[in-house]
Amino acid sequence: MMKKEFTITVYTENHVGLLTRIAIIFSRRKINLESVNVGPSEVEGISRFTLVINESEEVVQKVARQIEKQVEVLKVFFNTDDEIVWQEMAMYKVPTKVIVEQVKVERLLRQYGANTVVIRNDYTVFETTGHKEEIDALAAALEPWGLIEFVRSARIAIIKASEGMHKAVLDFEAAEPSEPVVENEFLDKRDGVFTM
Repeated sequence: MMKKEFTITVYTENHVGLLTRIAIIFSRRKINLESVNVGPSEVEGISRFTLVINESEEVVQKVARQIEKQVEVLKVFFNTDDEIVWQEMAMYKVPTKVIVEQVKVERLLRQYGANTVVIRNDYTVFETTGHKEEIDALAAALEPWGLIEFVRSARIAIIKASEGMHKAVLDFEAAEPSEPVVENEFLDKRDGVFTM
């Protein structure tokens, strides 16, 4: 069984403790999570987990089915890198003096499409987005120039073939409409009904 990188996308209701339960599924199988990102989806009240692991497709299928058994989980997808559009974000803190004095550093930042976030007398912070290899390459290139600090975000991804969760929710609601709200006939008589 050959291992490769998979991105698992999990659409869930927004409930406390779900991240822990999902992490336990991976922990029990001794699968390392390379990247975890959780945020709101395009549908209000529904969160989107983006998880990256290196595993065989058979193991990923089993994990996806196990995650889908969680009550709050609506849908789980798993994809290879060629089936998604993905990016990571990184921030780099570099001494301002180096940027001012070294034209090479300025060119390097421009080459990688880095944008300035903060400029102070002692340091400047840049941000860039890209794939892991691009982000790591810029960090390595800045290292000799006194890279003070470097941080990378988790992966965010959009599935190329997906119509999104919003359409899935609308289709589900059309197929299985929720019960109409029943008005309580005694609601406006509360004081008369509940007095002793």
